[in-house]
Amino acid sequence: MRAGSGAPALVFVHGFACCVDDWKPQLEHFQKTHEVVACDLRGHGRTPGRPQECSIEHYGGDVAALVNNLELKRCVLVGHSMGCRVVLEAAWLLTERVAGIVLVDGSRNATSDPEGAEAAARATVEKLGYAAFAEMLFRQMFFTPSAQADAIVARALKSSAEFGPELWPRISRWDAGSMDAAFDAVLAPVLAIQSTTRNAQLQRAMLKPGDTSPWLEFLKSRNARLEIIPDAGHFTMLEAPDRVNRLIAEFCR
Repeated sequence: MRAGSGAPALVFVHGFACCVDDWKPQLEHFQKTHEVVACDLRGHGRTPGRPQECSIEHYGGDVAALVNNLELKRCVLVGHSMGCRVVLEAAWLLTERVAGIVLVDGSRNATSDPEGAEAAARATVEKLGYAAFAEMLFRQMFFTPSAQADAIVARALKSSAEFGPELWPRISRWDAGSMDAAFDAVLAPVLAIQSTTRNAQLQRAMLKPGDTSPWLEFLKSRNARLEIIPDAGHFTMLEAPDRVNRLIAEFCR
């Protein structure tokens, strides 16, 4: 999807088992003032992809190729959840083309031992069975029951049945082995918009101003600008679109 005009261009990247539709409030809002670009990653939405192709490295390369092919001279990369990792990987490859990075409710699954992190994540998925794991993972992303939440959970379970058991462990491997280096390579300012936190058992809780977490402390150590949006679940851009849009607009000035 490509629409609008105006610099910098905004490139939106969705999360695990999600799709471009999750950015609808942002795409509709920002195409009035900026060029906006969004895509379905391999295996997601309307983009085909084999499970062995689904990884943060491939996704980052795909987003970087998209930016280059569209000849976007300066852009702000906006990622949600897994998409935070993807935009960091893409920024690593794009360097001077990136004017800024926005991370929407990101996280980190592991901080060391990439092989061990991948093995542990794979064991968790196999122990529960992927369908039960995905149901647990996505249900905890929402704190208020709604038709929208039910639809997102159902979509995630259906769409990720094939690639999910392979992609999820690879996310943990990237977190442990590549996230530090990706941040080290960032030359542009970073805005982190956070609404939830998650413990080692993947249980989520809402954040409120003044709260902290290992992820937020890590972001502070990397000089990211932090903004907490309270009273929202993991899909911050859908549950609090006006606040997310305002923060992105201010960041892009």
